[in-house]
Amino acid sequence: MLRLVLPKGSLERATFELFEAADLTVVRSSDVDYKASIDDPRVDEVRILRPQEIAGYVAEGLFDMGITGRDWVEETGAQVESLGELRYSKATSNPVKVVVAVAGDSSVQRVEDLPDGVRVASEYPEMTKRYFAAKGVNADVRLSYGASEAKIPDIVDCVVDITETGRALRAAGLRVIDTILTSYTEVVVNPISFADPAKRHAMDQLMTLLYGALEARGKVLLKLNVVAECRDAVLAELPAAKSPTVNQLANGDYAIETVVEKDGINRLIPSLRDAGATDLLEIPILKIVH
Repeated sequence: MLRLVLPKGSLERATFELFEAADLTVVRSSDVDYKASIDDPRVDEVRILRPQEIAGYVAEGLFDMGITGRDWVEETGAQVESLGELRYSKATSNPVKVVVAVAGDSSVQRVEDLPDGVRVASEYPEMTKRYFAAKGVNADVRLSYGASEAKIPDIVDCVVDITETGRALRAAGLRVIDTILTSYTEVVVNPISFADPAKRHAMDQLMTLLYGALEARGKVLLKLNVVAECRDAVLAELPAAKSPTVNQLANGDYAIETVVEKDGINRLIPSLRDAGATDLLEIPILKIVH
């Protein structure tokens, strides 16, 4: 039913891992194959292409559904519908930021301080032109095919580049003076496909699986037993933001279960044991669907 296009390159591994966690494993003959499949009746075809192209192809109707960054949707101006963000990226769960950066020793503090004719290198020429025009700065925007940070100061005066952690820019001796866009990975769909009830239903079902897998990341199910007189002490140790399930057993004791963050479980379990909990079980969670 659905023709999917997934990102090649820096987002590829993280995307495939998410789909596998969602029980939508992407299968292909080799790591360099651009055609793949998903063993699911809702998916007819899978292609793996550069994220720069995906929004445009989805807008044209070559694919029903694709995953790319909001940065490339804005750069291409593709007319697509968004099913929402998938909060993961190539290294962390942080968004990618499109930023303006200058040399660390530059006197420029704001974009408005840049002179007319300022030389700017970017992989996002259209977005960059719109941004500088809105700031009232007449910029000489030059398409960059990568390594933009290495072009300051000899080739250009500033760059518009992406950063996830900021390490590469700092290592190059650059300083960020503004953020143009905060970009998460996003699911985009063709407007005509989006208007088709059957395809829209299939899209929504796939999103349920993907969101469920993302929600479960870093979380575990904690189950334990506790005698009646220690119940309140044990509950006090559990994260305040959670609402545990508490069931009274036939002997008057209690069974408690709750979802907690994996991070910190090494401190939580001993504390619960000290408070009187017994028979503690830590269980991995694959999906959480609200």
